[in-house]
Amino acid sequence: MRLSVAVALWLLPALARAHGLFDERLAPRLPSLLGALLLAVAWLGHAAGCRRRPPPARRFWAFQLALLLSVLALFGPLDERAESSAALHMIQHMLLMLAIAPLLALARPLTQWRRLGGRPLAPAWRALARLARRPPACAALHGAAIWIWHAPGPYRLALEQPWWHVGEHACLLGSAWLFWWSVLQAGPRERGRALLALLLTGMHTGLLGALLTFARLPLYRDGGALADQQLAGLLMWVPGGLVYLLAAADCARRGLRRIGHGRPESGYSQGRGDDSS
Repeated sequence: MRLSVAVALWLLPALARAHGLFDERLAPRLPSLLGALLLAVAWLGHAAGCRRRPPPARRFWAFQLALLLSVLALFGPLDERAESSAALHMIQHMLLMLAIAPLLALARPLTQWRRLGGRPLAPAWRALARLARRPPACAALHGAAIWIWHAPGPYRLALEQPWWHVGEHACLLGSAWLFWWSVLQAGPRERGRALLALLLTGMHTGLLGALLTFARLPLYRDGGALADQQLAGLLMWVPGGLVYLLAAADCARRGLRRIGHGRPESGYSQGRGDDSS
């Protein structure tokens, strides 16, 4: 807890200074300040919850790594350079969707956040847990967020308007977290649907990557040259598709292993009782 508090208190002013939050351009920087505050609250809230319900070490460090990657992706030089490069913007999105979100799903931080939030927030936690039991619904929600925010209009709007930029990142990360929560913690009854959700997500993101790769004209006005856009498409298509394929293979492997051993599986443990994530 002391480590998390110290890091969070150190990061907040550092991030603020890095983005010029306290200079004469305060108004345009308010969205960045809000993002930094939310990140600090999430970090401190998890640390406080750990005192009441300590998580296993692997979950604790998964959460710490997820938050550190969030800082690097959203508040470092990558965020500034992503405004002028479609490829770097895609790397930023892939970090949110394919690294930070799975780590949050594995960390199951709702267990600690519930302990801190108490009863007032309990209905919201239960609603998230119920939704996470439906991999196809989570995959559809995440897929809609991906296609909407990679359409030319919303993409340019996020580049031009700081508040929309924050909304873009929140939608992609939040929907990805639910998606990975639903597929990584799928029980035996939902194993097939989780596998289907992974395969379909890999297919439609690959299609989007192919569209960006083979487009003859730049689709994003501020996205740089056509070659930069094509590189962004390749990043989504090949490395991104590989992540979904490996996750699908692991999902199938775990299902076949359970069938071969004839052992029951616990299912959505993080959506039940106090072990919610």
